[in-house]
Amino acid sequence: MDYNRQFQDLLAEMKLDGRYRTFAELERMVGQFPQALWHRPDGGTQKVTVWCSNDYLGMGQHPDVLAAMHESIDFSGAGTGGTRNISGTNRQHVSLETELADLHGKEAALIFTSGWISNLAALGTLGRILPNCAIFSDALNHNSMIEGIRRSGAERLIFRHNDAAHLDELMSGVDPDRPKIVAFESVYSMDGDIAPIEAICDIAEKHNAITYLDEVHAVGLYGSRGGGIAEREGLAERLTIIEGTLAKAFGVIGGYVTGPALLIDVIRSMADSFIFTTSLCPHLAAGALAAVRHIKTHPEERSRQAENAAKLKAMLMEANLPVLDTPSHILPVIVGDAHLCRRISERLLNEYSIYVQPINYPTVPRGQERLRVTPTPFHSETDMRSLVDALVAIDRDLGWTGIRSAA
Repeated sequence: MDYNRQFQDLLAEMKLDGRYRTFAELERMVGQFPQALWHRPDGGTQKVTVWCSNDYLGMGQHPDVLAAMHESIDFSGAGTGGTRNISGTNRQHVSLETELADLHGKEAALIFTSGWISNLAALGTLGRILPNCAIFSDALNHNSMIEGIRRSGAERLIFRHNDAAHLDELMSGVDPDRPKIVAFESVYSMDGDIAPIEAICDIAEKHNAITYLDEVHAVGLYGSRGGGIAEREGLAERLTIIEGTLAKAFGVIGGYVTGPALLIDVIRSMADSFIFTTSLCPHLAAGALAAVRHIKTHPEERSRQAENAAKLKAMLMEANLPVLDTPSHILPVIVGDAHLCRRISERLLNEYSIYVQPINYPTVPRGQERLRVTPTPFHSETDMRSLVDALVAIDRDLGWTGIRSAA
């Protein structure tokens, strides 16, 4: 086996398909979000406006969050020095779990090192320990949910995206006595659409199933206290488990699940990816705790973010740019070709100091390549106008909206 040749061929194929990923080296600057410093390949630097950050509310630079992290580092140092079971459970972890349980109106919470791991651990464990379990998964569920279900060994049945009637049809074909889990998201990150949570809960309750809702792109942004879409729609108590992240609207890193104390205790006691992983650094937990507490009592950031998302969507539509008419803060501008998507992204960065990462296969299906735009409360109207004008100018040169329409 010529290993190097094998690796080279794989990467060459990715480049040919337009799937090869390049990383822009950015340096965030405190107090200047959503601006960042781009370290160009030629060695120079350039200030750019970031339009694709998951730090939806800019909490990663909020003074309360930074102060809590500094205080924790000064008192506790860096890492925990162990797993949660072996010397790695700190006061910050326990306080954060209490706060997250309260956010979603649940009895208990459990934090993980990432949202990806929280889905892997929770779904992987529940599907494994429930005998002959069947897991019903939305067709567009995140990779972490898919991997958790696969790892569990449970039977997976995929229902059409956001289709409660198809879910009912699939569940009706399964033995009523089998344990069942319905796993879905509230806000889907690539299309920006929102699940019919009430209808899905109705079907799940009809078939006596556990409901598992991933709110990673909604926590902090929706609901009276930032509890997500389920809180906004008054449905949180109908969800068995609500999973979320600390890395998006809360601006730090980590993931979590919330739910009944007994169920959370089972995950805590039996999830390999929780048991055998060094716990979250105390300063990260402290920063996330400060972010959750701030967002609970300060709705103004999410109000401004919602206003900016609506304003930018209207501007993109007025300019006849192919943005999806989403009901959320995520604004996908569809390009439909991997190489063209990358060219547009590169021109935005190099010529207009605007950073929007291209989204290509396998994150989205081939032919659905896009620029995923995420407005924040701190993008000004001037920033928005610059983005729209740049896209229009690039379109005049490349004719990409015309190419897409013809296709």
